[in-house]
Amino acid sequence: MPVAGRVIIAEPIEDSTACLAARTSAVSTGSPALDRLLAGPRFLDAAAFPEISFRPELLAWVPAGWRVAGRLRVKDAEHELACQFDLHPGDTRPDDVLPDHVPPDDVRRIVIASNWVIDSRWVISHWVPALSRNVVMTCSFSLIPEI
Repeated sequence: MPVAGRVIIAEPIEDSTACLAARTSAVSTGSPALDRLLAGPRFLDAAAFPEISFRPELLAWVPAGWRVAGRLRVKDAEHELACQFDLHPGDTRPDDVLPDHVPPDDVRRIVIASNWVIDSRWVISHWVPALSRNVVMTCSFSLIPEI
């Protein structure tokens, strides 16, 4: 799902803040049938709950890398969520869509790659035998500075 929102990077970086959101109807797995199933009423129910959002509350550097804890809002319910992430300054992704004012080699851009583990009960309305209780998600997004 494409992620939108605002990120403010501060000094020290632990004082940074963000608010991220994604449209549930925009889920994209590469399989149109799976996309319809995930956006449908048995899972994300995009018609009733059009957005998922994440609001970080704590950012910390630990020996294994960056960790963030915050509140994930799914289907009008908030859940505590902690995840790990890596920062890649000046990196690009093949699907980056850059505004006209940002050159492709802009070193101020930062790619954030993260790993999340969510409880499947947060997104399903009926138990699915083949679905594990914990669902591992990997995502990445680019932060592009406003000028």
